[in-house]
Amino acid sequence: MSGFTDQARGWTTNNRSAGFQPAVSRISNPPPHRPSNGLPTGSRRHSRLEICATISLRADAGAVGRVAFTLVELLMVVAVIAILAGLWLPVLSRSRQTAQRIRCASNLRQLSLAAQMYWDDNNGNAFRYRGAATNGGDLYWFGWLERGPEGERAFDPRPGALFPYLNGRGVEVCPSLSYALRIFKLKATGAAYGYGYNLCLSGPMNQMPVKVSRIRVHSETAVFADAGQVNDFQAPASTDHPLLEEFYYVGTNVGEATAHFRHARLANVAFCDGHVGTEKPLKESLDLRLPGQTLGRLRPEALVVP
Repeated sequence: MSGFTDQARGWTTNNRSAGFQPAVSRISNPPPHRPSNGLPTGSRRHSRLEICATISLRADAGAVGRVAFTLVELLMVVAVIAILAGLWLPVLSRSRQTAQRIRCASNLRQLSLAAQMYWDDNNGNAFRYRGAATNGGDLYWFGWLERGPEGERAFDPRPGALFPYLNGRGVEVCPSLSYALRIFKLKATGAAYGYGYNLCLSGPMNQMPVKVSRIRVHSETAVFADAGQVNDFQAPASTDHPLLEEFYYVGTNVGEATAHFRHARLANVAFCDGHVGTEKPLKESLDLRLPGQTLGRLRPEALVVP
């Protein structure tokens, strides 16, 4: 009886004096349940917080250690930027030149259309390159230009032959003709004209105007072109210091290199039928006094009127 009582009390033997210790009851003290992650259920939330805190601390420590670039990394970034710039700058430059050439062609297109309207209103007569002297200046096809020191002359476009058809100004200057160049010499107080008229369409003052009906093929005869001139005879230009300036006609005279091939060594040319094309300089016609500026002559076939 006593043995049963002792077993009920959790002892492993009836004899208490045998020195044995009580056994842990499997019923009264069950082992804690462990989930699949190996942590006790009661401590799952705390363990997750500890893990997240540990990860956050490690991330912060890594971020603190990577705040600054190393010298090698900075040099690599600079080298990559330099390579990309070397690749893109020529592309951007060509794109800008193409945009300027297109705008110049648009200017010439409008000038050629204005010339056609003038011909229609004047019985098919072409306008002259230059008119009479008046009011201390001279009349040209593009307007009135005062006589006086270079760069200080007054300019008035309103008397120009094409002014009524152009509704003012805006197409007279080629965007590729930079008036800010150190080698550029102004003719007037402001920009005047950057295009030249085909001198073969302008009859002498003592003769009748040229009839456009004399032109055999309008699509092959120029009316306007990119123009300019090297000046070494008017201050501030000199023989030792030649300068680039505007010029207002293109012709067939051997000694006059007045066509300006400023679009990648090409000149925009407007033809009598209204279309605009490009022309190369005539062989051995370039003016070598300003090597950086391609000034020469157009082929005679594009200028001569029978």
